[in-house]
Amino acid sequence: MGGAHIDRRGQVAGPYVPAASNPGTMREDVGGGVFNALRSLVRRGVSASLLSLRGGDASGETVSRAIAASGIADLSAVFLDRTTPSYTALIDRDGELIVGFADMALYDLAFAKQIRRAKVREVVAAADAILCDANLPTAALERLVALAGARPVFAIAISPAKVVRLMPVLGSLALLFMNRREAVALAGVDADASEQGLVEGLRRAGLASGVVTAGGAPVLGFDGDGLFAVAPSAPRRIADVTGAGDALAGATIAALLRGLSLRAALREGVAAATLAIESCDAVPGFTAASFAEALALVPQPREVA
Repeated sequence: MGGAHIDRRGQVAGPYVPAASNPGTMREDVGGGVFNALRSLVRRGVSASLLSLRGGDASGETVSRAIAASGIADLSAVFLDRTTPSYTALIDRDGELIVGFADMALYDLAFAKQIRRAKVREVVAAADAILCDANLPTAALERLVALAGARPVFAIAISPAKVVRLMPVLGSLALLFMNRREAVALAGVDADASEQGLVEGLRRAGLASGVVTAGGAPVLGFDGDGLFAVAPSAPRRIADVTGAGDALAGATIAALLRGLSLRAALREGVAAATLAIESCDAVPGFTAASFAEALALVPQPREVA
């Protein structure tokens, strides 16, 4: 349950100049934290259904077609008088994010009510696991966690502003995926806190298990067995960093559902993130062979004292 909306990515052709007109290219696709991660899950052999929200406009039709093409069961609600949510990202010529703009009022308005639908309760009852993102308001997250019962609930932080919505349910999450800025906002620590200090802050906030990314730096993972790091392999090229964290989440969860430990699963997530960075698409296309090739380049986890 979470974001499935229009993603617009504008890339500057030359050096980025603030407060000025910058030549570049704009492309439009369908993205969203949960939808992107689900597509990676499906490509790793997991069946999935999606509950999101969209408007009755042309963008909503585009989102509907993308979900159908992904082989994901679509349980989304359509509001004919509303605008489909969208996210617009401006990235520099090296693929790094300059600024993102989210127009997602519909999510705040209606997600909590949708969880009361009988169909949603039926699907949750039949699921092996639940994946959500912080596009859901806190009330919706609390209802979803209560509905999940003993089923594992995985979550994606989305942004520093939205990750705080997860605070009341942190103790109920099986795993939270976040970048360092989101982790800092959640942990209530200084931006320059050490790896150990950051994780201690997250544990104090109630999170038992999490994954923290930081660009090209090693990916941190922690659970009841301790803190560890997985160094990403160097991408052969950087096309677009958009969606790399979602790809990491999807592939990691798919591996966990196959019974792998978090340490082994996170290596698969890092491989998927590398493939995403090398691709111009938010969700990378890969074969079993190309995924195995990327995974072979990911080092074994390193324990962090």
